[in-house]
Amino acid sequence: QVQLVESGGGLVQAGGSLTLSCAASGGIFTLNTVGWYRQAPGKQRELVATITRGANTNYADSVKGRFTISRDNVKNTGYLRMTSLKPEDTGVYYCNGEAVSSGTRLSIWGQGTQVTVSS
Repeated sequence: QVQLVESGGGLVQAGGSLTLSCAASGGIFTLNTVGWYRQAPGKQRELVATITRGANTNYADSVKGRFTISRDNVKNTGYLRMTSLKPEDTGVYYCNGEAVSSGTRLSIWGQGTQVTVSS
């Protein structure tokens, strides 16, 4: 069973930085696109950034120039480096991984990690 485990959330002041990690494990699989999403209280989950296995990236306009998504294909781990954080970046951040295991395509979500940015 492939699973994603996130880490790195926390409380930070506005202007600060955090790096989130998302590690995939469990069986034999190929991890393809990794995405980071966030959900603020009372709002819908929104896309933050994605990265393909070949390292093509895509960002939400609200985080361009401040957030950087990356990955380590050997470690099957994705990262989200967040800088110049704003209070509006507060929310639960979720990692999503598209994987193939035994010929089956999977879309897997992590458990989420809280990011709180104080003003």
